[in-house]
Amino acid sequence: MGLKNIVIVVKDIKESVQFYHDMFGLHVILDGGDNVMLTEGLVLQSAGVWKEQFGSDVSFYHNASVLYFEETDLEAFLSKLDRAQPSVRYVTKLTGNSWGRRMIRIYDPDGHLIEVSERKRT
Repeated sequence: MGLKNIVIVVKDIKESVQFYHDMFGLHVILDGGDNVMLTEGLVLQSAGVWKEQFGSDVSFYHNASVLYFEETDLEAFLSKLDRAQPSVRYVTKLTGNSWGRRMIRIYDPDGHLIEVSERKRT
């Protein structure tokens, strides 16, 4: 058995596809309308499909999970965030963690928590 994908529920598929492309360079590899698979194994599913399947609304901005990315050029990523339109909602600005890496936390357009940590070049 192996983990194949991470599915997150979104209000607007097109907006989320654009966000993950612009911020993280992810590309659509399979477009099923209400289900879109991006590179790196991230799948976006519309909130309407989720509600239909599970019979309940989605709780956005729940902070119960984190999408974790690593970036070798954190300064370039921070500049990209500053230029993002509409603006990105920050959870924490640039900070250091206990093991010496710098990182930042933001929300995606639907309130999914994202952490971007500095990857040391080797």
